[in-house]
Amino acid sequence: MKAIEITEFGAPEVLQLCERPLPQLKSGEILIKVHAAGVNRPDVFQRQGNYPVPPGASDLPGLEVAGEIVDGELGDSGFRKGDLVCALVQGGGYAEYCAAPLAQCLPVPAGLTVLQAAALPETFFTVWSNVFERARLSPGETLLVQGGSSGIGVTAIQIATALGHRVFATAGSDDKCRACEELGAELGINYRTEDFEGVVKAATEGRGVDVILDMVGGDYLPREIKTLADDGRLVVIALLGGAKGQLDLSQILRRRLTVTGSTLRPRPVEFKAYIAAQLKERVWPLLASGKVKPVIYQTFPLEQAAQAHALMESSAHVGKIMLTVS
Repeated sequence: MKAIEITEFGAPEVLQLCERPLPQLKSGEILIKVHAAGVNRPDVFQRQGNYPVPPGASDLPGLEVAGEIVDGELGDSGFRKGDLVCALVQGGGYAEYCAAPLAQCLPVPAGLTVLQAAALPETFFTVWSNVFERARLSPGETLLVQGGSSGIGVTAIQIATALGHRVFATAGSDDKCRACEELGAELGINYRTEDFEGVVKAATEGRGVDVILDMVGGDYLPREIKTLADDGRLVVIALLGGAKGQLDLSQILRRRLTVTGSTLRPRPVEFKAYIAAQLKERVWPLLASGKVKPVIYQTFPLEQAAQAHALMESSAHVGKIMLTVS
């Protein structure tokens, strides 16, 4: 099969087209003939040598795919060979065929194309597991999304808005802020020209927000602590601004704050299966009804994966960057 491999750690050009044997299926896995795959920030980190491949996972990049089931034991899953599915995987998505745990597969939502379905798993699993499971965003509570125009950001804004929450989002330009508002954010905050702490405090009459989804870390940490309401929760999922920041422990004690975080890739199949079931029950109907939609910025053919990574690193995009596989 054709695939994109990382020939060495470095710039996007190290991504090269190659020939690989078909994946060997493990217990509980199915083989998907890939129609499309998502490009995600962790793929960039892996290419740079900063995101180690979990033991037993494919060394090929790519954490989400959609396509046709062509092999594997399907048991009582309700799927049949030939069905179109999307799947979260630990790697191997940049290829014509990809092995995926059956428990991490979901049907293509009604009304969506296979390309659109391929844009769902990585961000939807991440948002649900962190915002609604780990941070426990509950009815009546408010959410601040850092990096609202990213793939994670547009997903978090839409799901939280569709479920009735007030949402605020930061982004790096006025145009991106408007895009966040068009997706449901009450306010898009330009982090280059505005102080998100001040804007959020003003919009919430000084209270702050209940949950912050943070992909930045670094010097955002002390400002985020001040932006949280009493009993608020900060969940960190990436460190684009650095791994170290100052933490005022007195505020955590006095205001009963929670600072937590997680990465999805190394979590066990059982956990991801639970999240898949939650998504199918709670979010797939929102996709079918059009209340939530995949936001695709640009699509590249598989052999242009390097160009897709260059776009990702430029941060010029709003939403998802995708690869199509012929």
